[in-house]
Amino acid sequence: MNKKTGWALLTVSLLALSGLLVLAGCSKKENTEQSTNTPSEKAAPAEAAAPIDPATVATVNGTVKFDGTAPKAGKIDMSQDPACKGTNEAETVVVSGGDLANVFVYVKDGLGSRTFDVPKDPVVLDQSGCKYHPHVLGVMAGQTVQIKNDDPTTHNIHPTPKDNREWNESQPPSSAPIEKNFAREEIMLPVKCNQHPWMKMYISVVKNPFYAVTDKSGKYEIKGLPPGTYTIAFVQEKLGEQDQKVTVGPKDTKTVDASFKAGE
Repeated sequence: MNKKTGWALLTVSLLALSGLLVLAGCSKKENTEQSTNTPSEKAAPAEAAAPIDPATVATVNGTVKFDGTAPKAGKIDMSQDPACKGTNEAETVVVSGGDLANVFVYVKDGLGSRTFDVPKDPVVLDQSGCKYHPHVLGVMAGQTVQIKNDDPTTHNIHPTPKDNREWNESQPPSSAPIEKNFAREEIMLPVKCNQHPWMKMYISVVKNPFYAVTDKSGKYEIKGLPPGTYTIAFVQEKLGEQDQKVTVGPKDTKTVDASFKAGE
């Protein structure tokens, strides 16, 4: 290598080294700028709801009416299965003296971020006389539903939910109860029996314990509510839903009635 070539190589090496130093400096500057723009504090967690004071809880009750001429309950022919004894009628709209039964009533809104423990005791769904008892059942999400068969024939319990897992299970006579639960809130989830097509009922799955089903006299009662303003929903399988606002104070009792018309 001659002297001229050596100087040329040294010059190229120095230029390359200078370029690397410049790039490293830029990269360090960019990283510094990025770190400067990164938030230094995390968002504060949502404030937990205050515990419910049993000494201040309120009650909401009322009556649900049917406005108009009540539809006549259709007789159900159960002759396809000789084991199905007795009489049976459709329970789509059950009215007695203008009072509407089987309306699911629950606190739809107003509880904010409150959460509630899942009850340890199961709710019971019975099959007797080739009919579901009760026709409308309320349960909290995750709570056990214990299904019994008191008939001398096999039933086939088949919920058809939109938001929960569908299942289909046979239950022979005198067999052990079937125990299931539903993970998500879903109002008026249909349940049928594949063996007996007239057997239908509804399970309402909710996230709080503040719910009820109207009895034959159209009455309901929801206890244990903390003071506040709530949306109370009334849901009937054929007539739809009505919502009403109510505000309750400490130890308050408020009456909230509702009325459904045919064709609603």
